[in-house]
Parts: sequence; structure tokens; C-alpha cells
Amino acid sequence: MFHRRAGRSVDRRRRHNRVAVEQVLDNSLARAELPALWRRVEGPTWLVAAAIYGGWLALTWYHHALPWWLVLPLGGWLIGWHGSLQHEVIHGHPTRRPELNTALAMAPIALWLPYSLYRSRHLRHHATPHLTDPLADTESFYVDPARWRRLGPGRRFLLRVHNTLAGRLLLGPALAILAFWREEGARLVRGEPGCAQIWATHVVLTALVLVWVLVVCGIPLWAYVMLYVYPGTALILLRSYHEHRPAADQAERTVIVEAGPLMKLLFLSNNFHALHHERPGIPWYDLPRVYRAERERVLADNGGFVFAGYGDIVRRFLWRVKDSPLHPGQAGG
Repeated sequence: MFHRRAGRSVDRRRRHNRVAVEQVLDNSLARAELPALWRRVEGPTWLVAAAIYGGWLALTWYHHALPWWLVLPLGGWLIGWHGSLQHEVIHGHPTRRPELNTALAMAPIALWLPYSLYRSRHLRHHATPHLTDPLADTESFYVDPARWRRLGPGRRFLLRVHNTLAGRLLLGPALAILAFWREEGARLVRGEPGCAQIWATHVVLTALVLVWVLVVCGIPLWAYVMLYVYPGTALILLRSYHEHRPAADQAERTVIVEAGPLMKLLFLSNNFHALHHERPGIPWYDLPRVYRAERERVLADNGGFVFAGYGDIVRRFLWRVKDSPLHPGQAGG
């Protein structure tokens, strides 16, 4: 059920044409860049960071001059794009100095997620040999059998709705934020080492963001949450919706989404997720080239777990449950 439908000549022609266009674009960019210096300083990542922060400052400043239906996609894009930048920074980009990288990514414009906690959770996700297992994977959306047995019919129904794409986009941000706060709040109450300092830093940084948003720009908190934070978090959940599956083989648990240029830019090529898990140190702007060179090998390794783009995922799963929220095995399976 996870495999892309093959054998249709129209689909083959579309894929061929898209690859050809992307090859031309990549070749043009390669000729235009400053070869040695540009690559050494990871110029594309700095440009993305400048676009995100400059765009966010401009959009919030002119918020009241724009209609809500324009602010919503732009605000959502910038918050989602910032999440992709944070992900890139977690993996050691754009410099070799961790403190400088952290400074570039830690501004909490999404309000709810401390960067340091995202970093620690995400690195544990990469380190686990049991992807998707909720007992071992910090980014699993599945439920272990013991917890599933404790859930009532209403909670089980909600989790099934959450496993449709529509449910993930509409309900997912609220569920993800509340679950994260509940778990981290419990750790804070227990007094686990480092928690108080992390949240104190986050509160200070969030206060600075809110001074700009609420006081300087005069945006109501509800408007910032609904027009920026919520749609931005939903875009991140679109990327992660079918990022992993509980296959028997660890290598076959991570997806490839052959997205178009716009979505690749939004997610900073994290749509090539199987390749990213295999070699997380590759910078985002090199992943498309590496994937094209190794496509057959990557898809053979991940069992053909591939989609033709995010539109393909929308068509298949917008209103349909992609799989059971109950994880089929325990850690080690």
C-alpha cells in the first residue's frame, strides 16, 4: 500500500519532465554560485535564514495592512520554514561552531517549542534502532499496545482521525502542542536536571518575540497563533505525516517523497528522508543531487517506500486512515 503506482506512461513522462527541469535549474545554480567560498560558508543556508527572519519581521510589521487570507499562508510558510531551518541547524549546519548555529535557530517564533528540547529529542530519534516504536522513538506518532488497551473508544477514534491527513493538519497542531507540554511539564515538576534552565531561557526568548508581535506590531495573540503558529505547525506535520512506517526492516521504515521545487524549499529537502537518515550530515541543498545520483539504490534499500510528491499523499490519505495508530510490535521488533 505504500508503494508508488508504476507502469503508467503519463506518470513516467511527468516524472521525467520534472527531473529534467530540476536538472536544468540545479545546473544553472551551480554555474551561478561562488564555488569555493559559497560552499565553504554554506551560503544557501544563510540566505534561507535571512529570508525567514527578514520575511517574518516584514510580515508582522505590515500585518494590519494585509488581508488575513494572505497573512495565513505567508505566516504559516515562514513558521514552517523556520522549523526546517532548525532541523538543518540540529545536524551541524551552517558552521562548525555549535553555539553560533544555536544562536541562528533558537528564536522561538513558533512560541511553543524550546529549540534545545527539539534538538535533544530529534537526535534521539536519529539514534534509535527502533524507528516508529513509541517506547524507543521520541518522534513516533504510534501508540504502544499497553497504552492502547487503556484508551477508551473516544480516544481511539480520535487517534484514528488523527491518522488521516485532514485530521493531522486540522487537529494535529493542537494535539502535538498539548502532548508536548504535558510530557515536558511533568519532567519540570519532577525537577529533572536542566529542565528549569531550558524553560527559563525559553520564557525569556518568547517574551522578546511577543513584545515585537503584541506591542510593537499590535497583533493580537489569538491572531498570531491562528494565522502564523497553527498553520506553520500544520505544514511541519504535513512533512512528518507519512515520514516513517512500522516495517519489519529498519531500513524500510523511512520515506522518500519526490516533491517539487516549492515543497523541497519549504522542507529544505527533508522530503528525501531516507537519504537524510542514512547520511544526516549532507546539507539540504546537496540532497537533491545526491538522491538523483543514487535513486535506484536508495529506493531498493527502503523497500520502495516512495511517493510522487505531497500531492500524491493528499490524494491518497486526505480522508483515509493511512494505518492503525496501534504500533504492531515492541522495541526490538
